[in-house]
Amino acid sequence: MLKTVVVMLMAVTAGTIGDLLLARGMKELGDLSTMNLKTIFNVFLQALTSPKLVFGTCFLAVFFFLWLAVLSWEDLSVALPMQALNYILVAFLSQYFLHEMVSPLRWAGTVLVAIGVMMITKSGGA
Repeated sequence: MLKTVVVMLMAVTAGTIGDLLLARGMKELGDLSTMNLKTIFNVFLQALTSPKLVFGTCFLAVFFFLWLAVLSWEDLSVALPMQALNYILVAFLSQYFLHEMVSPLRWAGTVLVAIGVMMITKSGGA
């Protein structure tokens, strides 16, 4: 189980970094919902060369392959809740790096997720 926790922490960290980079990169490219089809295509081409989006995608690929490794030896019912740790990291790091406002209600939800993850992980024999 220690192996699972260590690899999942690495996976969640890689996934969180990837998500943060993608979010920042897309904010820099603009709101797609306000663009016409031609502009969206141009943004798509820009996205292919945006360092934040390229590195974000690479970090998410690392997450994916670590996740595959965990699934090869751990029960899904134990491993999947560990991914919820991503919510906790995203809340903290989004506030710090992306300057997002995280409301008290969102923090309360994040704490509940953390408690649930700990309970499920303990039930798996950690």
